[in-house]
Amino acid sequence: MSSPVNPSIIFYTTQTPNGNKALILLEELSIPYHVHKHDFSAPTRNYEIYIWESGSVLKYLVERYDPEYRLWYPYGIRENYKLFSGLFFQIGGIGPFQGHATHFLRHVPERIPYALDRYHKESRRLYSVLETQLAQKRQGYIVGDKFTIVDFAFWSIAATATWAGVDSSEFPAVQKGYERILQWPSVIRGMNVPEPNGVIALAGEPDGTKIRKFEEFHRQWVMDGMKEDAKALDAAKEN
Repeated sequence: MSSPVNPSIIFYTTQTPNGNKALILLEELSIPYHVHKHDFSAPTRNYEIYIWESGSVLKYLVERYDPEYRLWYPYGIRENYKLFSGLFFQIGGIGPFQGHATHFLRHVPERIPYALDRYHKESRRLYSVLETQLAQKRQGYIVGDKFTIVDFAFWSIAATATWAGVDSSEFPAVQKGYERILQWPSVIRGMNVPEPNGVIALAGEPDGTKIRKFEEFHRQWVMDGMKEDAKALDAAKEN
């Protein structure tokens, strides 16, 4: 529940799967928060705790705000080890590889066949690992017998799989899990902050004008960001 009045959390993000993970959790635990879109350069000295990287954010939120273990498991039991293993697999595996697949498919000015093939195949391989695990579970949860932060993390990424060129129908158990979690109101709310999720909104669109405009906008956004990063690095070297 995004609230500008006395929020417990001030969250800096934009419309990305990594931001969606934490936003879903904030919504599910009803933690008051306020979003600052794009502002990643704000000073940190006025905050009691400043945390970045989505996995660290999820870990902090459940440790501090979920003492009843609604969305995770206590330390020292098997499910806890599996939970964090799964979370790190998402953060170090499917997340970045699918991100690279999206980048080389949608954001670069020219197609690079090797990069497209490399990241698309590796994304599919990693989804096949998740597919094998889910296919063996009757409940459809990634870890244990309930939805956890691992589910939020994976399904935030799975929501953009087709945008990365991954055919979700190839992984029926993954697709079923994704469709199931979309029934949660907190997931719908968290996936559409700080603005409506454009990739999900375009999922049913034919490859036409709307998709091309969306793709062109984000291609330019990425290219402009890379130029600004290069300028900042050059300025840092001069100083």
